[in-house]
Amino acid sequence: MRRLAALLLTVSAVAGAELRVGAGAAKITPPPGAPMAGYYYNRAASGVHDDLWAKAIVLEADGARAAIVACDISGLPRPIIDQARREIERNPGIPPERVMISATHTHTGPVVLSGPTRYNLQGDMLRIGEQYAADLPKMIAEAVRKAASALTPARVAAGRGREDSLTFNRRFHMKNGTVGWNPGKLNPNIVRPAGPIDPDVPVVYFDTPKGDAVAVHVNYALHLDTVGGAEYSADYPYSLSRLLSDAKGRDMLTLFTNGCAGNLNHVDVAWADKQKGHSEAARIGTVLAAEVLKTMKRLDALPAGSLRARSAMLALPLPEVRPQDLEWARKITPTFGTPQAAPFMDLVRAFKFVDVAGRNGAPLEAEVQVIALGDQLAWIGLPGEIFTEHGLAIKTASPFRYTVVSELANGSIGYVPNRKAYPEGAYEPESARCGPGSGEMMVEAAVRMLIDLADRRP
Repeated sequence: MRRLAALLLTVSAVAGAELRVGAGAAKITPPPGAPMAGYYYNRAASGVHDDLWAKAIVLEADGARAAIVACDISGLPRPIIDQARREIERNPGIPPERVMISATHTHTGPVVLSGPTRYNLQGDMLRIGEQYAADLPKMIAEAVRKAASALTPARVAAGRGREDSLTFNRRFHMKNGTVGWNPGKLNPNIVRPAGPIDPDVPVVYFDTPKGDAVAVHVNYALHLDTVGGAEYSADYPYSLSRLLSDAKGRDMLTLFTNGCAGNLNHVDVAWADKQKGHSEAARIGTVLAAEVLKTMKRLDALPAGSLRARSAMLALPLPEVRPQDLEWARKITPTFGTPQAAPFMDLVRAFKFVDVAGRNGAPLEAEVQVIALGDQLAWIGLPGEIFTEHGLAIKTASPFRYTVVSELANGSIGYVPNRKAYPEGAYEPESARCGPGSGEMMVEAAVRMLIDLADRRP
């Protein structure tokens, strides 16, 4: 770290850039009884294992500001994002196009109600859920306000770790010629994974000129569904944050965002051990924290440079829904809300048909956002559960040395498979509310904006 500090001082002096960074967090744990997200049946939260947070890093360079926010939430509907951005634009005054708000996708967080939902909520669950959704935008904005009020002269460094023992593609070619989804541990019918993983662990570290830690942004592509149960929990980012704070100091904020993990999870089908519960989340968080700490020993000091942002709203095509599909779906969806009211994949298809038909042909809107700092560091936000192939494609084509791609940012439109996956079938394509080619449209938009921002760097 001494070598890093010396390099940071040298780079800052040469670049002449003025960078200020602030970090802040607001607790967003709902009261007990709120509906919990992540599955196709209702469950009310019974308590709290660890609190949920909205965490924010605010950057300021030469008077321009941007905010990167992560929430311990399964998904954030677009109306919630819009309201939070309006609150943030009002105070502390950061424009919406410079605010990236993502969900970590924990399955032990609340349902965020906004518009149609697959959950058949009534009584206290509905009342608590509606109140929580109304309050959440202000809580998110509070995290940003805290970060903005803590702005201090800072330096930035980045590195890229590698951890390939935690994340696995959950789609598999099977001996019968099909592609299976989560086919089970030690299944003799598995041939091979149907896609890659992304083992990258991007680490972006901010500290003061005196070497005091301010914040670290950690990104990793791994589905957050390791805990289960009815207690609120941030899942493995909880252990990750706690361990990094133990190592670097309690004043350092750890902001975690999920990479493109739409077809990835933590299940090692070649390992017989049960992988569920808080012990599994702690194992994953510990291994990931170790890789982050190793990476922090070899960070590259970066010149701050200017702070720029771009975003594009895309009109994504819809999947085909035939009249007979909708007629069948409407016979199933009224029974939803009771576990095993219908076979799982029937529920998946039925709610997809109803949702898509309800759009009356209107394309699905999706925002792709880029924030760049200097000429070597860029953040990408994509609004769904994105197949890892798309994240890999963006990082490969990016002109920036360090490109951090976060899914479920600025919206939650469901699964975004690659073209190859649609004819293969299984859960993610069957669930997707967007049609083939949508993910490739996102990749093209992200790369185009990255190139534009790189060409316009000072």
